[in-house]
Amino acid sequence: MTFTIPRRALLAAALLPAPALAQGAAGAAYPSRPVRLVVPFPAGGGTDIVARIYAQKMTELLGQPMVVENRGGAGGNLGIENIVRSAPDGYSLVLSSNGPVAVNRHLFRDMNFDPSTDLAPISVTFRIEQALIVNPTLPVNSVQDFIALAKQRELTWGSGGTGSSLHLAGELFNLRAGVKLTHVPYRGGAPAMNDLVAGNIHAMFDSLPSLVPQLRGGRVKGLAICAAQRHALVPELPTMQEAGVANYVAGTWGAVFAPKGTPEPIIARLAAATRAALTHEPTKAALARAGGDAQHSTPAELADLLQREIALWGQVVREANITVG
Repeated sequence: MTFTIPRRALLAAALLPAPALAQGAAGAAYPSRPVRLVVPFPAGGGTDIVARIYAQKMTELLGQPMVVENRGGAGGNLGIENIVRSAPDGYSLVLSSNGPVAVNRHLFRDMNFDPSTDLAPISVTFRIEQALIVNPTLPVNSVQDFIALAKQRELTWGSGGTGSSLHLAGELFNLRAGVKLTHVPYRGGAPAMNDLVAGNIHAMFDSLPSLVPQLRGGRVKGLAICAAQRHALVPELPTMQEAGVANYVAGTWGAVFAPKGTPEPIIARLAAATRAALTHEPTKAALARAGGDAQHSTPAELADLLQREIALWGQVVREANITVG
């Protein structure tokens, strides 16, 4: 039996905005109740702050509250697993940094899920850049000076802990620059910075929001930014590529995911709303004040980024022989 759709109905559908089409395709109007946004870290951290700024604008755009729920533990694994086990109906999402979704599978022996197959990508949300900084008394003025010195004597670098993004940035530098800096893990970035300023370690890979005040105060010396392009906060710092370290980019990024199997119209609705939220100037400004650069992507672009990051950090973890649990 063949059904013919009246021409008037086709014309009416063509005039509907994209969100309305998405709602109709998903069945009931979406969203019709509050949306839960899990952050896989305790409250008060950088990802949590970004999530609350994002959720505030998304609440306005979606017409339903987006409620942030902190589920920290196991390096972010507990929060991700909670979403993986949630109903794929668009009412449970996660905003995670890259560690839990791109790195943890290489660090933890036992994980009950695979972020690359058990999550549905929606959009990138933010990026926080990092830079290589040294104690001002170290006799180097460039990355090449630093590499040359590292090949002559032992140099130490500190991070906020084994397996952290700042630790991995240093291990990637070891691989790309052909050196072997000695890693000194700390319980957080602040103690590492204190020891760098005091001269107890030689170097550190740190995020721009925390290093810029130290840099401006002359307490540390900047050598290069770990990003693909120079950054407005530190325009004087060359990129690693400009400094002679090829194929080096490191940094923290965040993204929103839904459980695998979430209907495509809902994914499209959320991606469109995320794009609108993160191109909204007051939201971008609020994220900048929190230390992050607002970004957005299509679901396909996020999926591609995730696969590339999983491959990159898998190589780094294997070659540096890093394990945390």
